[in-house]
Amino acid sequence: MLMPTSNTALGRGVIQWCEENELHPEIVAEFDDSALMKTFGQDGIGIFPTPSVVEVEVKRQYGVQVVGRAQEIRARFYAISPERRLKNPAVMAICETAREELFGVG
Repeated sequence: MLMPTSNTALGRGVIQWCEENELHPEIVAEFDDSALMKTFGQDGIGIFPTPSVVEVEVKRQYGVQVVGRAQEIRARFYAISPERRLKNPAVMAICETAREELFGVG
């Protein structure tokens, strides 16, 4: 298995999920860079976790397939702004599109 490092939320989530389900995957490599991890997966080095919200793009870009799902693992995405309320039209458009396209909210 190709793993994100344990200093990432996804890496910690996968490790916890494996422990809770008494799974002990053979970890081939750990990655700080998710694109590099996916490239290794593309080359058949191992399976890797990725958030389902980007599944279609990962499948298209890397030519990989889903082999399983772990609904209990959650990824969080943040938009950080120095403003308390978003005012910039471009930032507002990005946030609204993310809500609609990624999360089906809006």
